[in-house]
Amino acid sequence: MHSLQFTADSSSNGMIERDFTVGEVPGVLWSSASGADRAPLVLMGHGGGAHKKHPAMAGRAHRLVTDCGFHVAVIDAPGHGDRPRTARDEQEIAELRKAQAAGEPEGPIVMRYNARLAELAVPEWQAALDALQELPEIGADGPVGYFGIGLGTAIGVPLVAIEPRITAAVFGLMWPDALVEKAKQITIPIEFDMQWHNERIPREASLALFDAFASKEKTLHANAGKHFDFPRFEADSAVRFFARHLGQAVTSPA
Repeated sequence: MHSLQFTADSSSNGMIERDFTVGEVPGVLWSSASGADRAPLVLMGHGGGAHKKHPAMAGRAHRLVTDCGFHVAVIDAPGHGDRPRTARDEQEIAELRKAQAAGEPEGPIVMRYNARLAELAVPEWQAALDALQELPEIGADGPVGYFGIGLGTAIGVPLVAIEPRITAAVFGLMWPDALVEKAKQITIPIEFDMQWHNERIPREASLALFDAFASKEKTLHANAGKHFDFPRFEADSAVRFFARHLGQAVTSPA
């Protein structure tokens, strides 16, 4: 079992940002600058081609930290951020770019590649969660949520399916093919986001993945627009969702 090692820290805009490693996996933990004794933890998965400190990650973390006092952790997926790409990563990315340039369907390539990344990343996330829960400000008995869109869903669905410590999750913007059977194992509250006019993921595919979740409480958020028109205000809804299910009050408008 790998322990968590902090490697750098800084503070701004009401948040403390601490870089860490668990084994060879780099991550970042954002916490409230007010230094609350204990607070729930939200794990966030970044999108494909992004990284742990992508502006979308930092922005969502800021809302969760400053509005609810949560701790928020992100780790770099294999071949992303500060992690080197393998020859297999390079091959998959080259095939994806070729398909995109030719106007060919990219779903089969993305699904295959993401399924491989999930095989590697799920045990890494479990190790990171083990290490994070050893911190006194988080603890082994505190509530844990998961928030991941795109690649964050491709990794998050198989993670949540086998990880009982995660009790609420936000997913979205991913093809269902490799995820349906895992989604059928998930019974915790779910919020699911989709773009109604998504040019990459057919509407029927998004609805099929939403339908597959076995959760008694699941909410579908369908927004007009294409894949990259995903609205920023969905982060506001995620804040309220996690506040409701992880037992924390929203302290500023969301």
